[in-house]
Amino acid sequence: MLIGEVARRSGVSARMLRHYESLGLVRPSGRTGSGYREYAGEDIRRIFHVESLRSLGLSLREIGRALDDPGFTPSALVGDLILQTRERIAAETELLTRLRRIDAADPSGWEDVLQVVALLQALGSKSADTRQRAALSSGDEVPVPVEALVEAALSETEPNVAGALRWALARSGDGGPGLLAQGLDSPAAAVRERAVQALAELSGDEATARLRDALANPDIVVRGHAALALGARGAAEVIPTLVDMIVAGRNDTDAADALSVLASDAASADRIATRLVDRLTHATTEAPARGRLTQALAGIPGPRASAALTDLTQDADRAVALTATYLLRLRGEE
Repeated sequence: MLIGEVARRSGVSARMLRHYESLGLVRPSGRTGSGYREYAGEDIRRIFHVESLRSLGLSLREIGRALDDPGFTPSALVGDLILQTRERIAAETELLTRLRRIDAADPSGWEDVLQVVALLQALGSKSADTRQRAALSSGDEVPVPVEALVEAALSETEPNVAGALRWALARSGDGGPGLLAQGLDSPAAAVRERAVQALAELSGDEATARLRDALANPDIVVRGHAALALGARGAAEVIPTLVDMIVAGRNDTDAADALSVLASDAASADRIATRLVDRLTHATTEAPARGRLTQALAGIPGPRASAALTDLTQDADRAVALTATYLLRLRGEE
């Protein structure tokens, strides 16, 4: 079969076939009487082998080695190809992400583009000071895309930088709550905690709704941060979670403070006091937890809390009885 016919049937151009021949990849087995290249069936099969390997991303040099080296191990080459492909995908994904973020900043000119690129690079710097300055300067001239701020906030380990990033997110406008909420499902506990802490510092209905959703999160730390944030916003549904935190001794002081804020009217105060007393009298509540619950009653106004403290002055646990007596004295009700 002559080269033109091979090119037509295989889809490989005559020019490429000549290039294969020059590299020694595919040499036609014969020549016609007029000197034209003539390909045999084995040559055609080799052409298709070359094209198949090219489709996997092999270079022509690697293809030649694969076809001609008897000791060549395909598994090693495939492993290398997998690694190279992953690296290429990662690099292209990173580039795509950077381009999307630049586009999201809606730059009006090249100067704006360069400023966004500089800020994005600063957010990824190894220097904590550089990252913090970038967070604090975001939005001054050209806004940093909220996706970049969220990604940085969820990965930041330095407390000062994390605080600056949460501040920047609070100024960034829409989009932050939804992206941060995705971090609540991260397999990494630290990322989940950073996500809920950042959500707690965002205002608005969407952030509040995401925090309410977080009350059902499997992570007890996430639930606790969400309850504290919602308690500060007057959300009464967090009372059971706050009481549980006091019993568990997890951020119990903050939880007690949040309960005192929620006890802003007589009905709420009585409801909170009743729940605290219920846990105090529960058979499974151990002595340290009973002490914390007694202390939490101090911040709850109204007759229900006062009556509970009065009863507790006669408690069999001397530490609880002494604490209740002291708290009544502070309330001027002894």
